[in-house]
Order: sequence, then structure tokens, then C-alpha cells
Amino acid sequence: MRNQIFIAIFFVTLNCNSKKPEVNYSWKTIQVTATAYNSLPSQTYGNPIITAYGDSLKPGMKCIAISRDLMSLGLTRNTPVAIQGLEGLYIVNDKMHSRWRNRIDIYMGEDVQAARAWGRRKVEITYGTINETIKQN
Repeated sequence: MRNQIFIAIFFVTLNCNSKKPEVNYSWKTIQVTATAYNSLPSQTYGNPIITAYGDSLKPGMKCIAISRDLMSLGLTRNTPVAIQGLEGLYIVNDKMHSRWRNRIDIYMGEDVQAARAWGRRKVEITYGTINETIKQN
């Protein structure tokens, strides 16, 4: 038991002391149509808590799905996105059927009323694309 605690402390210390690279983003703004979705069987294909990228969804997560045409603009998996009218940053972790164009779908957990209240609207989104990695000294 004592050895296990020592090993755990060693790895925590190692991870805390290791220098991680900073990420430098370029931020771009575009206008898209935004809808909302829930993790319900009736609104998804297959398992309602698994995204098209294979990520798991949990109510409360700030995630969006994107139409596939937006991928060519740099909106890819794990891209941070600010959405006009909503607080905080959302993360791209799902993609929509190829029939949709210039669209995002905002994940609203199991709150169907919130998704319906959002409806469909045109919004500006600002998203970050990685420029380069800067190493800390």
C-alpha cells in the first residue's frame, strides 16, 4: 500500500512539473443557422449518448455538432466555439448528416423544452483554429 501511494505521488508530481505547450489560436467569425438537439433515441441515429466521433455525451456538457461543410473552414473535432446569445465556449464533438449545410446543432442534454425554445435561428459563431504550438521556457 505504501509503495502504491509513493508511485501515485511520483506520477502526480511528474505531471505537474512537466512543461506543457501553449496553444495559439486564430479566431474567425461566421454566420450559421443554429438548432438544438437532445440525447434522446428519437433525435439520434443509434445510441443517443455517442457522437459521430465516438465521444460520450452527458447532460450539462457544452458541445455542438457541425455540418460537414464547416470542417473545411477549420471547425473540426475539439474546436472551441463561442455562440452568439450563449455564455461560455462550446466544443465541437459531433457532426451532422451530410445533407445539412452551414449549420450547427447545440447539445442541450435531455432538456427538450430548452431545445424547442431555442428553435432555429441565424447566429454568429466565433471559433478558434490552432496556429502553432509555443513551447514554454
